[in-house]
Amino acid sequence: MESTFPARPKGKRATRVLARKVAGTTRAMVTKKKTVAAKKKQAPAGKPSRAYSPGAGDYVEQEVHEMEAGKLRSGTSGKKVTNRKQAIAIGLSEARRHGEKVPKPKRAPRSQAT
Repeated sequence: MESTFPARPKGKRATRVLARKVAGTTRAMVTKKKTVAAKKKQAPAGKPSRAYSPGAGDYVEQEVHEMEAGKLRSGTSGKKVTNRKQAIAIGLSEARRHGEKVPKPKRAPRSQAT
């Protein structure tokens, strides 16, 4: 008996395309094979994924280091930053600008207009 499936690709390919004859027509069926590394990166069931990417922490660390060295300056005024929380906020905004995974900044609730 001859199989209608082509030989399976070997190696570390994540996606395989298998052709199958169904009622005289050929249909492509795509299956994804998860690698061991991808499974390790997934959060366990019931646990949310991390809010900040590891790369975002690098930006924050760099900005705090610059602040401690006295080289960190704020936006348009150019004043020296001495507050640690402000240095963290600058690092997070840099990470956002470079496409790292960082939650949106929390906004103050709007006051009711009377």
